[in-house]
Amino acid sequence: MAAASHEQWSSRTGFLMAAIGFAVGLGNIWRFPYITGENGGGAFILVYLFCAFCIGAPILIGEIMIGRRGHMSPIVAMRMVAEAEGRSRSWGWVGAINLFTAFIISVVYIVVIGWVLYYLSVAVTTGFTDASGIASAARFERLMGNVPGMLLWTAVGLVLTGIIIYFGVQRGIERAVRVLMPTLFSLLVLLAGYNLFAGGFGAAADYVFSADFSKVGPATVLAAVGQAFFSVGVAMAGMMTFGAYLPKNVPIGGSVFIIVAADTVVALVAGFVIFPAVFKFGLDPAGGPGLVFQTLPVAFAQMPGGHIVAVLFFVLLTVGGITSMVGLVEPVVSWLEEHRGLARHASTLLTICTIGALSVFSVLSYNVLAGYQVFGRDLNGVLDYVSNQMLLPLGGFLIACFVGWFVSRGSSEGELNMGNPMLFRLWYFSIRYMVPPAVLLILVTGLSW
Repeated sequence: MAAASHEQWSSRTGFLMAAIGFAVGLGNIWRFPYITGENGGGAFILVYLFCAFCIGAPILIGEIMIGRRGHMSPIVAMRMVAEAEGRSRSWGWVGAINLFTAFIISVVYIVVIGWVLYYLSVAVTTGFTDASGIASAARFERLMGNVPGMLLWTAVGLVLTGIIIYFGVQRGIERAVRVLMPTLFSLLVLLAGYNLFAGGFGAAADYVFSADFSKVGPATVLAAVGQAFFSVGVAMAGMMTFGAYLPKNVPIGGSVFIIVAADTVVALVAGFVIFPAVFKFGLDPAGGPGLVFQTLPVAFAQMPGGHIVAVLFFVLLTVGGITSMVGLVEPVVSWLEEHRGLARHASTLLTICTIGALSVFSVLSYNVLAGYQVFGRDLNGVLDYVSNQMLLPLGGFLIACFVGWFVSRGSSEGELNMGNPMLFRLWYFSIRYMVPPAVLLILVTGLSW
């Protein structure tokens, strides 16, 4: 195995902005609203919040801890920490599962980033001044049927991702997210504020905060766990890799709380960007993956200065998507550097080209291959179910078991250095006795369902 020299974040702020940039992306703005709509609104949000803070955050602390202690890519970091604790090297397979999960997600995710880039081009060239609910839906349908167009914009997204990864941690992603992520949050607040006066806000608030727990079943809980893991970045190798670049003096526990809190706030604010327009224009809140692309253009068309805001929004949404994509791809690049001795530019090119080739099938599943289904799901549906509802909970369960039961308490306490012994005891009890059974129960229930 060739040794790899890894960069470090320049500061805690750099790490936080990068980690938030990975967590805050299309999972919040594109995926969260339609998953919420499909699973009953407010009841789903409450389940999601519990999953994010009580299940996702403790695992994320352990994941970043493993990355920093191992100081390598997820497979090697898991193996090195296991060996240091006198455990089997086979624990490296947990890192492999995380890496495989990230790779699967990236194949589908980059296609959606391509959608964002297409809408950015529309915002820049013609704007959405003529948009209506019908016209907006028609535009999205045309995009889904345009194979060359989707392939083009997917390729553009991959090129942007590759450029950032090529330039590394500090010169690429860290430099960009320091400015762009706070601006993205500001624009989301601006759009939510616009909806407060534009109509539909009251219906959206009622939809979001009215919790009907009669609609909460195994599928809802599994979807909430999958969304929490997907949104926060649990068990997707990215946070473990980011942890490998984290200086020893940066507190992990407090950083994770900030990451999860920021991610959750953005997801909730995104709901008040999407749902008011949904109700105002009589659209379906469970409208599927295209919901954000069918409702936001309508809002932009109606708001003063909507052309400018639309351009800024899709620029920043592109940045959020790309920085999240970087978090998915970087662990694979890092692993290739370590195991194959490839230079960063070569490992980046190999990874990007492989994802690009496989993403062709994801693009085709929206049109040419739409009629081909496995167990009642198209290709993207299968990949989404396998990655978000099977592999993410499985990976989170294995990380929690490893950290809670196979890493010594003294090692964890020393690495985390939480300062307050009560906080450490709370986390340690949670990662041992609460998180693993909860995730396992949810996983088994979801699979049997």
